[in-house]
This record gives sequence, C-alpha cells and structure tokens, in this order.
Amino acid sequence: LNAFFVAVAVFVGVAGHELFGMVMLSRPIVVAPLTGLLLGDVQTGLLVGASLESIFMGVVNVGISSTAEPALAAGLATAFTIQMGGNVGTIIPIAVLGLQFMNFIFSFVIGPFAPKFEQLALEGKDKSITALHFGLWALHYGLYALIPFFAVWLGSDVVQTILQSIPKVIMNGLTVAGNMLPAVGMAMLLQMLWDKKIGIYFIFGFVAVAYLKLPLIA
Repeated sequence: LNAFFVAVAVFVGVAGHELFGMVMLSRPIVVAPLTGLLLGDVQTGLLVGASLESIFMGVVNVGISSTAEPALAAGLATAFTIQMGGNVGTIIPIAVLGLQFMNFIFSFVIGPFAPKFEQLALEGKDKSITALHFGLWALHYGLYALIPFFAVWLGSDVVQTILQSIPKVIMNGLTVAGNMLPAVGMAMLLQMLWDKKIGIYFIFGFVAVAYLKLPLIA
C-alpha cells in the first residue's frame, strides 16, 4: 500500500506538471509533502521537500539538456525517510536514471504513435486525437510511476544492491553529477539574479553557512 501511495504521489507530480502546462507540480516541495500526507507523516514530507528543493531549485530539464527528475527523488526520499530509517543515499542516482527512463518511454513507447496523430488529423477525427493524447499521457506516466512503486516495495537495501550491480564508473559519474546539482542550481539562479547590490549578502551568506555549519536550507 505504501508503494502504491508513493507511486500515486510521483504520478500526480510528473503527470500533473505536464498536463496543466509546466505548472511545477513535480517540484520536491510539492511531491514530498504529498507523499508524507499519503504515508501519514506530513511533517517529514515537508522537511524532505524543503531540503530537496534547495538542491533541485535550479534544475529545469529542457529538451536534451537534462540532469535528474526531482519528483522521483522527492517521493523516494520521503518514503525511505519515513519507512526505512532515512536511507536516502540511493536517491540522486535513481533520480538521474529515472529521467533517462522517462525519456526512453517517451522515445520508444509514445514516440511511435506520432504518425497515428497525423493520420487522425488528416481524417478529421478530433475526438480520436483527444482520446489518444490522454491515453498516451496516462500510459507514459503510469509506466514511469512503476519505478517508485517497485523501489519502495522492494526496499532501499534491494535498490542499493541493484544499483551496485551497475558498473562502478557509471555510478561514480552519476554520483558526481548529483553532488554538483546544488552548486549548478545556485549558479544558474545567480546568473539570472546577480547584481552588485546583492553581492555582499551572497558573500555574507556563504561565510555564515561555512563557518556556522548551517544546513543547506539556511
């Protein structure tokens, strides 16, 4: 049942995000509290969501410019924290692999239906186009939701074992990429917001975090 709840939360995040036009439902600050609510621990969901949002706030996957999928990371991190004692070391690699799996589904399961849309358009079958569109939407993100379902159902230890079977050089690369996300995210935000007037506050914040041992949220 918990595995199903986590799958539902991730589905609502990624599928709703796309369905309503990139409305940011897939952000950790949304998915993690929703997962916590379904699992009966909203407070933990909020804490995990805030922590992961700090990491993923600068991550926007556009076209082939992609890194990791935040909704999957949020759902699994919350579930593992609530149910499995906080073993979340596998989250970032799973999130990176999860995005690739989502793109795989899009390319090889959903993509081949493109000619069908053209055929229906030429035949003027508007209702069939709508039905096919929403059917493929449900199929795409339904298949994707199987990742968090089986990850929670099998448990973090099994997931860790599966990940360990992947060649070390690949996992090391994913880990390095995952660890760089906070810095890259902050850099992307600073590039858009930077002004000499706020420079002193940035430097002060950096020094405060470094020397007062404040968490990433601060």
